[in-house]
Amino acid sequence: MNILLLGSGGREHAIAWKIAQSKKLSNLFIAPGNAGTAKCGKNAKINISDFEEIKNFVIENNIKMLIVGPEGPLVEGIHDYFLKEKSLNNVSVIGPQKNAAQLEGSKDFAKEFMKKFNIPTASYKTFDKSTFSQGLYFLESIKPPYVLKADGLAAGKGVIICNKIEDAKSELTKMLKDSKFGKASEKVVIEEFLDGVELSVFVLTDGKSYKILPSAKDYKRIGEGDTGLNTGGMGSISPVPFADEDFMKKIEERIIKPTIDGLISEDISYKGFIFFGLINVKGEPYVIEYNVRMGDPEAESVIPRINSDLLNLFEGVANSDLSEKNIEIDPRFATAIMLVSEGYPGSYQKGKIILGLEKTKNCIVFHAGTLLDPSDNQTKTNGGRVIAITSFADTMPKALENSYDNAEIIDFEGKYYRKDLGRDLID
Repeated sequence: MNILLLGSGGREHAIAWKIAQSKKLSNLFIAPGNAGTAKCGKNAKINISDFEEIKNFVIENNIKMLIVGPEGPLVEGIHDYFLKEKSLNNVSVIGPQKNAAQLEGSKDFAKEFMKKFNIPTASYKTFDKSTFSQGLYFLESIKPPYVLKADGLAAGKGVIICNKIEDAKSELTKMLKDSKFGKASEKVVIEEFLDGVELSVFVLTDGKSYKILPSAKDYKRIGEGDTGLNTGGMGSISPVPFADEDFMKKIEERIIKPTIDGLISEDISYKGFIFFGLINVKGEPYVIEYNVRMGDPEAESVIPRINSDLLNLFEGVANSDLSEKNIEIDPRFATAIMLVSEGYPGSYQKGKIILGLEKTKNCIVFHAGTLLDPSDNQTKTNGGRVIAITSFADTMPKALENSYDNAEIIDFEGKYYRKDLGRDLID
């Protein structure tokens, strides 16, 4: 089977690395890919927002399955495009249709969905420019911290938490009146702050049945001790120690099943990953957000723990017989440490030579922001998050130790990584 995978980050390298192991695979293309994915298949210079360019590539290369890594093309409706194009009717798409992708594409849609199907989440209200004054009044009626979320996609920067009412009002003004996040903040969701420990849980679904994937915890802040600016993620750990059998049962019964049943009752077709961004509040799980794809950097610790043939599972999604497939999970811990460019998540330089890749031991190196420079055949930095180093061990501390040992081996100018991952789960 010929496969096209869209994306260029660590998530896509992890998926490509796993798919490349499948006996069902004939050819794997990754668009646009990175220096790491090039070792799993063939990179293709395609604009992932140009659906016609994707269509032409799919037809020319006899692609039978399209796997969509990032959320952008899903929210823009790539699955719907493939369904409408007769020449693409024989191509399976792993990733939800546009109406289902609203679970990530619109915070308001997601909150309304959770409210309708009694899925535990923070209480909230949504405001736009016409109800701006009501939004200010609502802020005064709730206790700090204040959580403001841009309704649409804002490149991971659309959630703002303020401790002071003055700051919250100022941010609401910037979002609604000054279009701080452009179209994404035409509507703003204000919700109560939930105090607890966050975790991520994933399912793969064919729209009726589902397989629960390993839990993970990612680390969003750039600084140690969870300080500083939010990033796309500085690393991840799987499984999450407190997500034991009883806690996972709560998640399945109260969150996963109602979500799948809600999609069915709303006649929303869903084929792909659902990412549940959760928080553990005194032993009770609540949904912070939905994503409609695998997380990143969670994929770099979750995907390696799947022992089953991932392409076989994707076929189950495509053919609506996922319930007949088996999924086996490696019981060991997997820890992924992200090496990032100096200055990230602000401005940073690209094109720094990456050294030591061939010297790493007992780990998997997943490329994120990298490229292979054809002028000198050197692997160089090409993004803020550069490389994730994933290690396995029977204990979390041992897995972390190995990842950190290898983080010292790989080097590039301005390399930075957090040295405190997992500490909150061990103490």
